[in-house]
Amino acid sequence: MISTEPRIDALLPAEMARRAEYVGVTKAEAPFSSMFSLAVLAGVYIALGAVFATTVSAGTATEWPYGVSRLLSGVVFSLGLIMVVVGGAELFTGNNLIAMAWASRKVTTRSMMRNWMVVYVGNLAGSLVIAFLMLASQQHTFGGGAVGATALDIATTKVALGFWQAVALGILCNALVCMAVWLTYSARSTVDKIAAIIFPITAFVAAGFEHSVANMYFIPLGLLIKTFDPTFAAASGLELGGLTWGSFVVDNLIPVTIGNIIGGTVLVAAAYWSVFLGGKKSAAPGGFGPSGPSRS
Repeated sequence: MISTEPRIDALLPAEMARRAEYVGVTKAEAPFSSMFSLAVLAGVYIALGAVFATTVSAGTATEWPYGVSRLLSGVVFSLGLIMVVVGGAELFTGNNLIAMAWASRKVTTRSMMRNWMVVYVGNLAGSLVIAFLMLASQQHTFGGGAVGATALDIATTKVALGFWQAVALGILCNALVCMAVWLTYSARSTVDKIAAIIFPITAFVAAGFEHSVANMYFIPLGLLIKTFDPTFAAASGLELGGLTWGSFVVDNLIPVTIGNIIGGTVLVAAAYWSVFLGGKKSAAPGGFGPSGPSRS
């Protein structure tokens, strides 16, 4: 039995699992308008984290050790998920944890898939808005063009990944992203949430793992620079022939999305559900809300 007595310390893992169920039900049952609007905001927030990471990493690859440069990029990229979690937004990768409520038969397959599809499209829309705004701002010319050269290098590197490599990198990425979200379920304060987010997100960026929503900004920005500022793109000295909208979707977005779903639903959601919720009654103790609908 989970204690309902007030306390100030963090929730225990079993209580976090119940909270994850409740959050999953709430997200799956949200009206379309708010779900999509919050998804657009999440795309904006993750893209802004990517802007921060690109700017900070500009020029450091040749001047600093590889690991240090990646570490700095990861720390600042954490801004994106911090704004999503603390500010309140709908992120596709984090919402893979809805699978816990689905496994407990509190969310239907249809409502879970509806959430994922609506949020995915909303994330893409928000990411593209920031990509177009960044192109219009000419921020890629800052630092003597170092920012734009870094953006192009990131985009070309991502579309050059092999299919199964991209899937594997996507799996590893969302295992860490969902772990970050999972850890915030223990939080009692905003500071707790921020502290829970920073290290897992820093780890995935530093290790070079692939996040589908982040890539909705990183790769389109490179494509927009290549298309609308060809002089700058040519001056970068990079081979940009493989950087196309087709390669963005086929060579990166699709395999990375598949990997993200596997990493989030299997390595995190299924693992914790089986330990803390599998075979247990569906009633949600601890004040985390109603049991929700039965899954069909």
